[in-house]
Amino acid sequence: MPWPIKFDNVLSAEHRIRSYLAPTPLRSYPLLDDATGMHVLVKHENHQPTGAFKVRNALSVLTGIREAERRRGVVAASMGNYGQGLAWAGLQLDVPITICLPHGVNPDKVAGIRRFGAELIEDGEDFKEASQIMEGLVQQRGLYPAHGVNHPLVLAGAGTITLEVLDQIEQLNESFDAMVIAVGGGSQAVGAMTVLRSRYPQAQVYGVQAEGAPTMHEAWKRREPMVGARITTFAEGLSTRQTYEQTFGALCGGLAGFVLVSDAQIAEAMRLIWRTTHTLLEPAGAAGVAALATLEDRLRDRTVAVIFSGANVDLDTASRVLSGQL
Repeated sequence: MPWPIKFDNVLSAEHRIRSYLAPTPLRSYPLLDDATGMHVLVKHENHQPTGAFKVRNALSVLTGIREAERRRGVVAASMGNYGQGLAWAGLQLDVPITICLPHGVNPDKVAGIRRFGAELIEDGEDFKEASQIMEGLVQQRGLYPAHGVNHPLVLAGAGTITLEVLDQIEQLNESFDAMVIAVGGGSQAVGAMTVLRSRYPQAQVYGVQAEGAPTMHEAWKRREPMVGARITTFAEGLSTRQTYEQTFGALCGGLAGFVLVSDAQIAEAMRLIWRTTHTLLEPAGAAGVAALATLEDRLRDRTVAVIFSGANVDLDTASRVLSGQL
């Protein structure tokens, strides 16, 4: 199966979005290193204006499509962060945005989408059903579909994270052996592998998914696309129950390994991150750190990059995690 995007696509995305987004920090924390037995480089995508990396994906789409497509209006399904990113990007570029969310999405993310001026449609039980509603709106209204995974401009936008990481490790006189990346639909991991294949082939990429949303992981093991059962994880950023054409083949062909973590492990990673970096993340944003214990036999004493991909945790979830109730 051909690779879905080229390195030049990532360079083009970076050129288009750089005037809208400042580079996010790359930092290390001695206490986190001590706790994991690795030298951990943290890419702080939680510092983005919407609190999550998906604003990169959104800007890449809106700056990469034609003016006529922008004028039609853009629609997408989301579990929250991509919706906020598209709404924010639409506000910058004066593009009408419609976001389809399933019921039960983090209310703070819902409020953010509304505040950035997007039309919001809440219906369906999960991301797959919200995507079906999105497809209906494409047919009914003629809106441009900006799928949160199955779009090459989305993957190119996600790749700009790793492009920045490589520039920053050169400035810091650092190097790294591996990246451990949370997989929902797979845009972060595929974007990273696209960049590393061209610029830093010595680094491996490991994927991590929640046990309560294991479809991509199970499909990766079988090497065949699939649709899974209902989702039971609190990590809504990982709450996908199907594979995607644009990412699945690359995940199968490029990941050095793929692990599952439980909600309890994710919650413990959130507490560890708070203790060692004083950063409060949403569950999906902590999944990379959660996987380090599982990958310890492969990565101990090595330098590992992780992405703090989002900080949009609601107060109730944060309170229960930090108090040890989750």
